[in-house]
Amino acid sequence: MRPDILTLLGIVGFAVASMPLYAMSPARSADDPHEVKDRGGFVLGGFLRSWFYWFIGPAERLFLALRLSPTAFNLLGVAFGVGAGYCFATGRVNLAGWAVLLGGVADVFDGRIARAQGVASARGAFLDSTLDRFAEVGAFVGLAVLFRESAWAVAIVATALGGSLLVSYARARGESVGVVCKKGVMQRAERLLVVGFGGILDPGVSAWMGWASGTLLIWLLGVVAVGTVGTAIYRTTWIADQLS
Repeated sequence: MRPDILTLLGIVGFAVASMPLYAMSPARSADDPHEVKDRGGFVLGGFLRSWFYWFIGPAERLFLALRLSPTAFNLLGVAFGVGAGYCFATGRVNLAGWAVLLGGVADVFDGRIARAQGVASARGAFLDSTLDRFAEVGAFVGLAVLFRESAWAVAIVATALGGSLLVSYARARGESVGVVCKKGVMQRAERLLVVGFGGILDPGVSAWMGWASGTLLIWLLGVVAVGTVGTAIYRTTWIADQLS
C-alpha cells in the first residue's frame, strides 16, 4: 500500500480512536467560547465538527501561547491553496490533497484564534472570506491544468469552481440585503474534504481499480460541481423567497 494512504489511514485511525474519549469528556457538553454559535449545517453532523475543534485544541492553545496572528493563518491558507494548485498542475496529486486539507485546518484556526484573542472584527471577517476564495481559485486552476487534455473534465472543474464561488456569493449577497442563509450540503468544509481526500486517495485507488490516473478525483469533482451548483440555486431561491 502506498505510504501516503498508510499515513492517511493512520491519522484517521488515531482520530476515530479519540472520539469515544471526547464523547465521555466534560468538553462534550461544555460551550465552546471560541466558536460561532450559528455557523450553519455540516453534512457529517455537529458531533464531528465539535469533536474536531476539541481534537485540535492542543495546537490552538500552543498558537495562542506563541501569540500568532489570525492574519498569519489567513495567508497560510492562501499559500496552501496556491501550493495545492501547483501540485495538481504538476501531477503531484497526493501532495495537492494534503495541501488542500492543511489549508482547511489553517482556515479553522484563523477564526478561532481571532475570537480567543478578542480581535475578531468586520475587517478580519472580510479578509477571511475573501482570502478563502483566493485559495480555492488557486487549487481549481491547478486542477484545470491537470485535466487539460480532456474538455469534459475541464468543464467539470470549471463548474465546481463556479459553483463554489456562487455558494459564497449567494450568502454574501443575501447578507448584504439583510437575509442570512447558511443552508446547503456543499459548503467550504465539505468541498475541502472531498477535494483533499480525493487528491490523496486517487493515485492508490485508481491504480488498484485499474483506472486511468485522475479517475477517482474527477468523479469526486463531479460531486462537488453538482453539490455546489445545487446549493447555490437553493440559496438563491430561498433568499429571494425571504425577500418577497
